[in-house]
Amino acid sequence: MTELHFWKIGEQVSLRDAFGRALVHLGSTRNDFVLFDADVAGGTGAKPFVQAFPQKVIQFGIAEQNMMAAAGGFADTGLIPLVTTFAAFGTMRAHEQFRTAVAYPGRNVKLCCSHLGVDVGPDGATAQMLEDLATIRAIPNVVVVVPSDANQLMQALPAILDHSGPVYMRIGRSPAPVITPVGSPFTIGKATRLRDGNDVSIVATGALVARALVAAETLATDGIAARVINLSTIKPLDREELLAAASETGAIVTAEDHNVFGGMGGAIAEFLVENHPVPMAFVGVRDRFGKSGEPDELAQLFGLTAADILKAAKAVIRRKKPCH
Repeated sequence: MTELHFWKIGEQVSLRDAFGRALVHLGSTRNDFVLFDADVAGGTGAKPFVQAFPQKVIQFGIAEQNMMAAAGGFADTGLIPLVTTFAAFGTMRAHEQFRTAVAYPGRNVKLCCSHLGVDVGPDGATAQMLEDLATIRAIPNVVVVVPSDANQLMQALPAILDHSGPVYMRIGRSPAPVITPVGSPFTIGKATRLRDGNDVSIVATGALVARALVAAETLATDGIAARVINLSTIKPLDREELLAAASETGAIVTAEDHNVFGGMGGAIAEFLVENHPVPMAFVGVRDRFGKSGEPDELAQLFGLTAADILKAAKAVIRRKKPCH
């Protein structure tokens, strides 16, 4: 059995490295899943698993639509297809097959994709998937998971394998700070409140959770108490935590490495407008395609930094309704 080693708080670790480590551990502890690869294991982080367990890998080459359709049928054997590829190929090129062969019949397939958002960096616009949350969360029967760091991903992967039904999980490519303590539980559909506060809630997902914490620290120096929530499940939403954020803080900022149309912020707005409307601000990519560059440079260019979250928080606080 391969022991699972977590990382220390503050370490900079790529989520795809964590994905590979978690896969190898799970390959040594359970026999209920098979990895489907589209000849990109080196890019998704799955290569250590492919090398350690070649008998548990089915190689499809660059044929993602065929791979997804095959995953739907393979799920009927009782084994779980864990489909790995880049998000642009898994959620866009094979979208119809995922919708019709996997989600519509509710088959037990897990789609785990790397190369998302401007986090991809130099690979540029065609690989920077900024629309996947919009396209996937609109499909019925699908759970959508976005871990914030390496430690949380290693907890999330066994959780999605244990879940019965289709799951889509986003896996970041660039190094991100570890913020999740070892042993923190991961439950599908539950958000994590990382910091309390009653002036504004910052709801972030993926790599922007760490930046939200930095923004909250800076806001505190200005006397603003910001609540920080890691929304690691985009579908289903943690309705209870979001209602508490809206009712107790009166203003919400969402932060994500995704187009502001149709992403996590949109999902939260759709829910709150029917249940507890409050002023909201959205930190994300503003209806643009990405471009090639280093991830930190692109975060500055597209307004995804801690400073951008801080600015949005101050602006949305000014729109709060006065207490009577």
